[in-house]
Amino acid sequence: MRKRTAKALLATGAVFFRPEEPFTWASGIKSPVYCDNRLVLTSPQERQIVEEGLVELIREEYPEAEALFGTATAGIPHAAIAGYVMGLPMGYVRSGAKDHGRGSRIEGRVRPGQKVVVVEDLISTGGSVISAARALQEAGAEVIGVACIFTYDLKKARTAFAQEDLKYRSLTDFDAVAAAAAEEGYISEDDIAQLMDFRNSL
Repeated sequence: MRKRTAKALLATGAVFFRPEEPFTWASGIKSPVYCDNRLVLTSPQERQIVEEGLVELIREEYPEAEALFGTATAGIPHAAIAGYVMGLPMGYVRSGAKDHGRGSRIEGRVRPGQKVVVVEDLISTGGSVISAARALQEAGAEVIGVACIFTYDLKKARTAFAQEDLKYRSLTDFDAVAAAAAEEGYISEDDIAQLMDFRNSL
């Protein structure tokens, strides 16, 4: 699953490599790799691979799931598709409460004690998805874990999830994408060493 998903992300053009001119994440971190999983939605063949993978991952890792909640905005369509396939309720969590209407941060009904999986497109430091999980917990849900498409597998994220006692599982990760990219000629072996230095530094 890791390699198949990695190749699907590369095929759809969702992974960008720019070692000489790093991308700036919302957190301010400078990264030689940027993964935009929203592009998966525009490529039906690769989208099917990813969505089938998410459904399989959720069924295997979180068989007790009663609802899926996507993170706004990139996690929403993946939660919607997986929820439809699995016949589960779906909702989403905003990055912050609305400043109009009911002022909701969570869109969708949350039942007290409902076992919920948060669906995210990617995890870098983990801050945004952990914030979404907290919001659902405060609303009364039992967040049993996170399912995502791609993780950079940073130590910072692993530490943050451990501190929250929150389980997370991903279809693919930084190492698998880097290996697939080298195998298919997107990057060189020298580039891989630079990418690993970046990943291991955080």
